[in-house]
Amino acid sequence: MDQVEELHAALRDADATVATAESLTAGRLAAMLTDPPGASQTYRGGFVTYATELKHDLLGVPVSVIETVGVVSGECAEAMAAGAQERSGATYALATTGVAGPEEQEGKPVGTVYVGLSGPHGETSTLLGLSGSRLEIQRDTCLFAVDELLRLLRREHRRVR
Repeated sequence: MDQVEELHAALRDADATVATAESLTAGRLAAMLTDPPGASQTYRGGFVTYATELKHDLLGVPVSVIETVGVVSGECAEAMAAGAQERSGATYALATTGVAGPEEQEGKPVGTVYVGLSGPHGETSTLLGLSGSRLEIQRDTCLFAVDELLRLLRREHRRVR
């Protein structure tokens, strides 16, 4: 069983669902999560908010976050995840934002990535410093996000694999 299939099994065991909010991964996380058969049991849907204003308009990221710390930030990742969770009705939501390249953004170098996670107990974010091609950064971000939620589910639901 691969990591994504393990995540879906853990979500089923926990009677939980997940949604996504993506910027730098541009829908790749949603595609990864919906690849296994039966994914519709646990995947609610997702938002691809590449443009800054869509992060506010569709996900409710506060303008103050965008203007003060920017969209390449833990605060933005957390707000994106919280917005996706609320708007989709999912138990959990994963968010990705950062710089996949080829150039820096908001003064942050290529490979600066934040993965946000929202769930019943609030929001968290993790800063990743990734390297490689644009596609490798996007792939590694998706794999980290899947693993992050899987680890959380294992901690919160001891009966999960």
